[in-house]
Amino acid sequence: MNSSTLLSIVTFVYGLSAVLYISAWIFKKERPGKLATWVALAGLAGNTAGILLRWVESYRLGIGHAPLSNMYESLVFFAWTIILIYLIIEYRYKYRIIGAFTAPIAFLAMAYASLSPNVNDRIQPLIPALKSNWLIAHVITCFLGYAGFAIACGISLMYLLKQKDPENRSPLLGHFPESNILDELTHQMIMFGFLFLSIGIITGAVWANSAWGTYWSWDPKETWSFITWLIYATLIHARLMRGWHGRRVAYISIVGFMAVIFTYFGVNYLPGLHSYGQ
Repeated sequence: MNSSTLLSIVTFVYGLSAVLYISAWIFKKERPGKLATWVALAGLAGNTAGILLRWVESYRLGIGHAPLSNMYESLVFFAWTIILIYLIIEYRYKYRIIGAFTAPIAFLAMAYASLSPNVNDRIQPLIPALKSNWLIAHVITCFLGYAGFAIACGISLMYLLKQKDPENRSPLLGHFPESNILDELTHQMIMFGFLFLSIGIITGAVWANSAWGTYWSWDPKETWSFITWLIYATLIHARLMRGWHGRRVAYISIVGFMAVIFTYFGVNYLPGLHSYGQ
């Protein structure tokens, strides 16, 4: 079995996990929730094995690089980071219902990677600009940040839904964590994502200087990364200095993740130094 086949299987494992988390939420049953956690763990193990196998395959082909260099590989790693961070949150806080709003994001990332005809899953040689020891540090930190923002977006959606039923009368919303807990979790994940996005931008700038002779060139990917950073920086500043919380934080969190998605997907179709991301 090659890595692409294994990762395609992982796509359906994550899909099953997402369905089980949603079923546990809708039907308020504990058994599907426990099963969802074990399925997510199995998916994470398969995802890890697929990434490592792809790395080994690249060496067998005489290419030999970390599987983090194109759209397919980054989507696979994005899904891996989301599930890993979510499972840590589930273990720490015991709120499986959050999985109903985060596991589907990992599934969609894997589904787009595995099923979209626009994504090439072949292992390819690195272009000269990517042949750098900064590749792994830059990609890992950026996608840890993206994953933090993805989970913050899911929790923000939960918060906004919770606000529609503050009296806990709805059978679907009554089992959500309290609003203050959701608000604090959103803030924690935004802080986590912002830290790693900042490190990712810094490592990217150092890498750019070694590859192109300049730390910053304002190409579309860099510009939108900076816009995304500004959105979350503004949100953190407003919370710490102005006391923002609740709906305003949730709405900006969702807008911020939309900026992340555009930075990740939309900008790749624009000409620039990062247009090799397919």
